[in-house]
Amino acid sequence: MSKARCVWCGDDPLYQAYHDTEWGVPLHDDHALFEFLILEGAQAGLSWITILKKRENYRAAFDGFDATRIARYDANKIESLLQNPGIVRNRLKVAAAVTNAQKFLDVQSEFGSFDKFIWQFVDGKPKQNARRSIANIPPSTPESDAMSKELKRRGFKFVGSTICYAHMQATGMVNDHTTDCFRYEELMR
Repeated sequence: MSKARCVWCGDDPLYQAYHDTEWGVPLHDDHALFEFLILEGAQAGLSWITILKKRENYRAAFDGFDATRIARYDANKIESLLQNPGIVRNRLKVAAAVTNAQKFLDVQSEFGSFDKFIWQFVDGKPKQNARRSIANIPPSTPESDAMSKELKRRGFKFVGSTICYAHMQATGMVNDHTTDCFRYEELMR
């Protein structure tokens, strides 16, 4: 018998694996948090499955999401990335990845870690929601509004409240698995 999952992951094995092992799991690793920040920005206006299918291409193109290396990308590197069919070739999104790497390093320097900074928006612990269906999941919350405002103030790009909420969901800052999903109870513990 198959497990009950959030309906958004459908039948796609890649989507199901992501749902079952990553989405909503509290993440405290700066490198992984940075990867999600860049991927969520790339996803703006697109479906997450589109980005998920390109994730390995992104890892290769963006030096394994090494923020220090990305922060030094110049115009030539940006132009070469815009020729890469394995990623979303949007100039604003690629340039934003470079800017966000620079700002990410600034936050790490100021706070000691990006983790310490970003988790403050949920008081350092996952917010446990009880959504009965995906129709009950909002596109943004007061917490994602505050995160977006602060990231923008610090110069980050592609960090609107909806993107921030998606980042919070992906990195386990909130548990938005629906209550009928097998992962909901697992992540409540």
